[in-house]
This record gives sequence, structure tokens and C-alpha cells, in this order.
Amino acid sequence: MGLRINDTVPNFTAETDQGTITFHDWIGDSWAILFSHPKDFTPVCTTEFGAVAQLADEWAKRGTKVIGVSVDGVEEHKGWKGDIATVAGTEAGFPIIADTDLAVSKAFDMLPAEAYLPDGRTPADTATVRSVYIISPDKKLQLTMTYPMSVGRNFAEVLRALDGLQRTWGQPLAVPANWETGQDVIVALSLDDAAAEAKYGKLDKKLPYLRFAKNPG
Repeated sequence: MGLRINDTVPNFTAETDQGTITFHDWIGDSWAILFSHPKDFTPVCTTEFGAVAQLADEWAKRGTKVIGVSVDGVEEHKGWKGDIATVAGTEAGFPIIADTDLAVSKAFDMLPAEAYLPDGRTPADTATVRSVYIISPDKKLQLTMTYPMSVGRNFAEVLRALDGLQRTWGQPLAVPANWETGQDVIVALSLDDAAAEAKYGKLDKKLPYLRFAKNPG
């Protein structure tokens, strides 16, 4: 059974380039984003890690911890971070998990249980380790995205999705297509019109089932 939205994410203990972590303890009371990569020193992944590094202030502003996972070892991660800093123009301050035994990749359903690393492997051997997971403070999976090796991830979209999740988490709200922070939000049908207006003020009713409210504080 694969990992699904609203499932509690696997807890694990792993080595990173910044020491040993236990995942749930590392998350603590924060939001977290885990993003995975099939191999160190690969071109697309280097640009992606650089993009994450450049957004360090944005993650912090949202109370969100970020962590990478790659199937190479700690020493490779440390060396790769030098290249990432060269490309990004800033240091990558987040930890990278050394998933050399594929335990994390398998726990998050990125690889089948029987997968192994062959001698002389290439990134193609672990090509499916290309996912992003957004995790809420209760350790539940809120969103996942998986990209092929040929398409770099859009971390502006990851940031937008995080904003939408934080805006609606635990509330009868949703955000529409292409929503940006500050724009109107959709009120869920679990509230009738009277209850919705009592809670969020006058509604903009596009359709009986599509009701917008000014972005509530």
C-alpha cells in the first residue's frame, strides 16, 4: 500500500551530512518538506537544490523545515554542497539524508521493496526518487509531487502550494486554481450560506457550490 495524503509519514532514523536524525523528532512542531533525488552530482538536481537554498528565508518565514534525500553517502553530500553553493550563490543550509540502503526511498514508496543499487549504477537506476512531500506538524502527508529526471521542479509552485496548505489547514476553506497569497479563498460546502457568512463575511457566490470569501485573517 502506497503512501497517501493524510497518512502519517514514516518515522525513521538516518544519517545526514549534519548528523543523525529521527524524522518525526526533527520535524517537531514545524511544517516540513522532504524532497528526493536519485543521485548526487547530477545536473537537474543541482539546480533544484540550489533553488531550495535560495528560498531559505521563505521557508523560515513559513515555519517550515526542508530536508533532502539522495541515495549517495554523507561524504558525497558534503562534496556536492560545494557545487550547489557555486550554482546558487548561497550555501545549502538544510540537511541531506544519506539513503544508501534505500530505506527512506522504499518507506516513502518511491522504490519497490526489492530495489537495490547495482554496481556502476547511474541515476536511471533510481529515477523514481524524484518526489516532493509536504508534511504538516501532525506528521501527516498533505501533498506530494513527482517529476521525471528531465524536468526540474518548480519550487515557486512548491512554495505556493505550501501557502495554500497553511491557509486552509484545519479550516473549512480551499484555494482555487492559480491562487496566490492574499487572494480570495473558497468556502467549503460543509458550511451553509448563513454559517459561512457568519464566519467569513459576505460571500461572492459564483455558483451555488462555488462561494468565495475575502481572504480571512
